[in-house]
Amino acid sequence: MSKILEGKAAVVTGAGRGVGKGHCEHLVANGASVVINDIMLEEAQKVVEEIKAAGGNAVASDADISTREGCEALIQLCCDEFGKIDILVNNAGVLRDKSMLKLEDADFELVWRVHVMGTFWCSQTAAKKMIEQGSGGSIVNTTSGAHFGNFGQTNYAAAKGAIASMTYTWAIELAKKGIRVNAIGPLATTHMSKTFKDADKMPYFDPAANGPFVCWLCSEEADFVSGQVFGTGGERVSHMVQPHYGKTMMREGGWDLESISKHFKTNFFGEFGPFGILGKPYPFYDGIQPPANDD
Repeated sequence: MSKILEGKAAVVTGAGRGVGKGHCEHLVANGASVVINDIMLEEAQKVVEEIKAAGGNAVASDADISTREGCEALIQLCCDEFGKIDILVNNAGVLRDKSMLKLEDADFELVWRVHVMGTFWCSQTAAKKMIEQGSGGSIVNTTSGAHFGNFGQTNYAAAKGAIASMTYTWAIELAKKGIRVNAIGPLATTHMSKTFKDADKMPYFDPAANGPFVCWLCSEEADFVSGQVFGTGGERVSHMVQPHYGKTMMREGGWDLESISKHFKTNFFGEFGPFGILGKPYPFYDGIQPPANDD
């Protein structure tokens, strides 16, 4: 019986441990050969050794995906080792959590380069190779519920929101080339999740549990799925609905200030639902005021 990804060649970034490692294990178990990329080469090599010991095919890479040169070298390595690239899973990430008022440029820029630019550079390079090959392919990006909004994660939330938007856009642009583009928001307990507040009180979620859905997304069975974002991990597969317009006011000739003042509260008060990654009820109906002056 053939495996669902038999003969496919894949690249997974940030794959030395955690969610990325789980992706690699499942990709190989389902027939793919994999380049395991991690800036910590020793971790990537450990995964390669485990996969080879189990009869799989994998190579390690410590290419720095926060640079275009690193991304291009990574994709080329896959083509050199396996003769092609069919699958790219953009998984690598870093956290530098601080509230907006304390966030420094260097911490914003690092998160942006790894998540957003790394995803773009790897995907652009891989897509060009896939087009040259003429056989299509699958790109799976990694976003997060953090892009709904999460305290202390301006840089990370912005990056994950950008990745979701790039996913929608690339799916439109690359469909005619036979390339599908989707994203997952994985649920997992990893070294990154240890930075969260009260992380020690959270239940354990196996990072590898995200792998089966990634494999399915990359297979021909999912040839009708593109431009979609899914929450994975734990016991769930959740469709993250694309942002869309809700209740709308219409006025012939457009809106002036007087008309907005007259109609907005009547039409929209009560329309603001839960927001933020934890989905807490809208907290601002009583208004937001500056702190009281105690002097």
